[in-house]
Amino acid sequence: MKFFGKIWNWFDDRTGIAGAMKTVLTEHLVPRGSTWLYVFGSATLVAFIIQVVTGIALATIYVPSTGEAYQSLQFITNNNWIGHFVRGLHYWGASAMVLLVGIHLIRVFVTAAYKFPREMNWLSGVVLLGLTVVIAFTGQLLRWDQNAVWTAVVVAEQAGRIPLIGKWVAHFALSGNVIGGATLSHFFAYHVFILPALIIAIVGFHLYLVLRNGISEPPKAGRPVDPSTYRTWYKNLLKREGRPFWPDVMWRDVVFGFIVILAITGLAVLFGPPALDKPPNPTIVKALPRPDWYMLWYFAVLALSPHSVESYIMIGAPLLGTLILLLVPFFRRGGERHPIKRPWAVGAALMVVMSIGVLWNAGVHANWSPDFSAKPLPVSVIGDSTGFVYNGAQVMFKKGCFYCHNIAGDGGHRGPELTFVADRLTEDQMTIRIMNGGYNMPSYAGNMTPQELMEVLAFLKTRKSH
Repeated sequence: MKFFGKIWNWFDDRTGIAGAMKTVLTEHLVPRGSTWLYVFGSATLVAFIIQVVTGIALATIYVPSTGEAYQSLQFITNNNWIGHFVRGLHYWGASAMVLLVGIHLIRVFVTAAYKFPREMNWLSGVVLLGLTVVIAFTGQLLRWDQNAVWTAVVVAEQAGRIPLIGKWVAHFALSGNVIGGATLSHFFAYHVFILPALIIAIVGFHLYLVLRNGISEPPKAGRPVDPSTYRTWYKNLLKREGRPFWPDVMWRDVVFGFIVILAITGLAVLFGPPALDKPPNPTIVKALPRPDWYMLWYFAVLALSPHSVESYIMIGAPLLGTLILLLVPFFRRGGERHPIKRPWAVGAALMVVMSIGVLWNAGVHANWSPDFSAKPLPVSVIGDSTGFVYNGAQVMFKKGCFYCHNIAGDGGHRGPELTFVADRLTEDQMTIRIMNGGYNMPSYAGNMTPQELMEVLAFLKTRKSH
């Protein structure tokens, strides 16, 4: 121990680390009343550190090439002695990081901790939120399975709708005109080098701002922020009742950080990493690309948007949301901070949280997606086991109609329900729709013989409520 003590004394004498840490931890004062609500920022940093450590471990084995990426992940998951656990830590660490940075942002907004002089704290936090979502999303694409490949295609298709620069942005997203090796290589570079470097830089800037401007004092009703006098008032507050960051406040961060580590580890052990989809094959169109759980709410927004306005929502909603977040600290630099004095802000936060919750639930069930596991209709639904009616039901199954249409509880929900279709459509109207198709429905004019059409119509005409 004496030997290591001498090494540390030599290192500290040359670097001054101990003195700097003492200044930051014990001489940096924080306002009295800092509670457990203040721990989510440091917990996010803990989750990010887990991501860096596990990401480095995975990167030593992962091969970022289209021919070997999928196989290398299979090896990590199934053959490496702790690969399954490390992938689980990395996945649940990403989930924890997204969740914690979101909670931290909501806490800061509800308590108006973004007001003078902490506007830059908020802006850097918003940037970190965006980078967290992007780095988590690029990590999903690195799985390079069927879901990842088609997700990249969907992203490029969305980017292509941006006015004027859409074609260039889509080309940049795919690193070419089509998805391929360059796409994977560039996503790997973003995920492993560029985005982590940006996050580390902005986290450092964010922590510097926290030290410079101080931790926001707990809000109190009737004590508004006055930009002209706040700095002097805050300095006097710390002199009167300030407490050292360590150990009076930081012990909560340490305890909650340890809980976060335990939670991520437990989830990695119990559930492991997400299962890989089938190997990538862009020629197979029966794919339902879905984001990880934290983006399912946005997945639902796009899926439920009317076709006539989906491009506007796809492009305008993220831009508008980002703009609002960036302008938040400039709407009112001073004024009340206590939530009871800011009912509109609290209501807006609750509305956003509830909306995301409802949309997330819709994204989990995803009733708009085709059900490729749909089975043939039972005789109890068809009402006959031979003849035109029975044959028509079998033709509809073979043509994949039940992937999207539901009859008496069987089939998908993407298209209109056909249980009582004969109540609302005539034979001629059904023929026109089958032959010509419609939005999200293919035309069967060249894929159905006259005999098959007659059999399908015979079956559909029996679908009445009486």
